[in-house]
Amino acid sequence: MKVVALEVAAIAVLLALAGCGPAPIDPSLQVGPNPYLPPIHQYLLPPMHVAKVVGWNGATPTVPAGLKVQAFATGLANPRSLYVLPNGDVLVVETGGPPAPVSRPKDIVMNWVEKMAHSRTKPGQRILLFRDTKGDGVPDQQSVFIDHLNSPFGVVLVGNDLYVANTNAVMRYPYTTGQTQITDPGVKLCDLPGGPIDHHWTKSLTASPDGSELYAGVGSNSNITENGIVAEMDRASIWQIDRATGAHREYATGLRNPNGLQFEPQTHTLWAVINERDELGPDLVPDYLTSIRDGAFYGWPYSYYGQHIDPRVQPQRPDLVAKAIAPDYALSSHVAPLGMVFYSATNLPAHYRGGAFVGEHGSWDRTILNGYKVVYIPFADGRPSGPPEDVVTGFLVDGDHARGRPVGLAVDGKGGLLIADDTGNSVWRVSAASP
Repeated sequence: MKVVALEVAAIAVLLALAGCGPAPIDPSLQVGPNPYLPPIHQYLLPPMHVAKVVGWNGATPTVPAGLKVQAFATGLANPRSLYVLPNGDVLVVETGGPPAPVSRPKDIVMNWVEKMAHSRTKPGQRILLFRDTKGDGVPDQQSVFIDHLNSPFGVVLVGNDLYVANTNAVMRYPYTTGQTQITDPGVKLCDLPGGPIDHHWTKSLTASPDGSELYAGVGSNSNITENGIVAEMDRASIWQIDRATGAHREYATGLRNPNGLQFEPQTHTLWAVINERDELGPDLVPDYLTSIRDGAFYGWPYSYYGQHIDPRVQPQRPDLVAKAIAPDYALSSHVAPLGMVFYSATNLPAHYRGGAFVGEHGSWDRTILNGYKVVYIPFADGRPSGPPEDVVTGFLVDGDHARGRPVGLAVDGKGGLLIADDTGNSVWRVSAASP
């Protein structure tokens, strides 16, 4: 009981210290290729403003004129990522991370805050399959596709091989078109960095256009190396994995938490969305969308947005900072992008074709909440070509209450945009308002 009392006292003290610092700026100043970067402000504890989870209660998200949104699936157990099979079946990954270790008083607070920001539903740790046999965008068949997984996240099919990125390994399963359940135990293709800390546990996954290589996003094991640099071995990077042998190399490094790995359809260039570091102020550092260059270093932990030094990291590495490249497109600070998909189908109005949709899970360390929506970023000639547009909103209500939080995105076989909502325990489908 004494330990619990001390923990409660520590939380009270730290919360009393939270929130002191500069007022947040307009997020629109931090989107696009040249974001405004304010001066650094360091905290003993960053401001924590968590949206209270209230649920949808019959409401639905909001979309612009010309679009409609409907529930694709509800009553789920923490859906975080989506994958659409060639026959149109939709895989929904119900997942959650392993328990976070507690090593400092601040960890007690952070773990408590994160619990407040998420659904109370116990994650399923499985993949569900949904089938729409009527073609109306609403599935009428459902099954447990693969069960008893270890914090799964990324999924990709190459030929008859289905790959699932658990938090600690990439698994391969045999798949036959149309099957609704896989009972085969699968074969491990390669290990991924997992516990015992496993700070950023989600492992995004995609395949090269020719199917010979897999690419896995492996997030850092801390915010900014507070668990020691040894804990970051093989992390904060995107791995290239040989599909035949499981051999891997770090394709790009310095990426704090890469997710939403996708190849841009026109140029076949790999892109990802990146969650940047915290505790430098409400407007540092902008999360971003970027192309991923082979062999490139993107700064973490030593610098941000190119060669802007993070003074908290010691000893510094000026040799690496000199090589750090700036990302392509800022999304503004602390929006927490966890899903991205390029749109090349024809169901949505032509305005939305060719660009990227990004799922912004939303901030927790900013007095004015940021994110909590799905945005569209137009592309031209394989690169971003304009400001982001709000497409799916309504996740926030009354300023600081969350009906849901968007995560992974996918495009279904009919060209609808699917959105995993882990806090609302739902999947939403956006389509054209009229054929």
